[in-house]
Amino acid sequence: MIKEHYASNGEVQIHYYDSGEQSDAKLLPLVICPGLSETAEEYLDLVQTVVPRRSIVLSFRGRGKSDTPENGYDLANHIADLEAVVKHAGVTSYHLFAYSRGVSYALGYTQLHEEHVRSLMIGDYLAEHRAMTADWAVDYTNNYLIPYKRTENIRETAVWGIHRDSSQIQFDHPLHIPVLVARGQLEDSLVTDSDLDHYKQLCSKLTVMEYARTGHALKGEDKDQLYGDIIGFLSTVDEGGKTS
Repeated sequence: MIKEHYASNGEVQIHYYDSGEQSDAKLLPLVICPGLSETAEEYLDLVQTVVPRRSIVLSFRGRGKSDTPENGYDLANHIADLEAVVKHAGVTSYHLFAYSRGVSYALGYTQLHEEHVRSLMIGDYLAEHRAMTADWAVDYTNNYLIPYKRTENIRETAVWGIHRDSSQIQFDHPLHIPVLVARGQLEDSLVTDSDLDHYKQLCSKLTVMEYARTGHALKGEDKDQLYGDIIGFLSTVDEGGKTS
């Protein structure tokens, strides 16, 4: 049974789901970081897919059922949301999957806590935390969130907070854990060949998976293949096998 919880990051309550009660204790848990406007609910299908492995998936601040503070939307705040959930869930060794903007939160987190992260799975995003402009905030709200009815997924307060607080950060710290980079092959993929070369420089244990029918939206036509690849990668890492 998947249960809902709240973790406290200071005064901000972060909502998450945990499938702990139906999990196999011999399998390391999977912690899931959704993308920019995504909520924890949008990954409950992945939680079910990896059963009997325990999964924990959160909604970052300003998204889903988590609180929406007026301030505090930089990289450090999002990393702290993830830290609060991991601490509240009581896990000390786990795999980490992140998609899109969530990748920058996961990469920043892993740089601080690599000793606890058994592997990192990256969903179609480059190794950087992007500064977001005011023009982006207007366009994102008016041409995506409103017409696609996603304003309940991420509040406008959070969008403008991300614009105000975000800064440009390049991740150059080497990772010594197994890393999977999943990227689409259509033109709207956010991982270019040069971005992939950057990952090859950063990650000594790198696996790359590419999806021919998919661009950035990895959970589109190739979702079943993606989820199958995640399960296979997790099993290989758990068994201590070769991942690249």
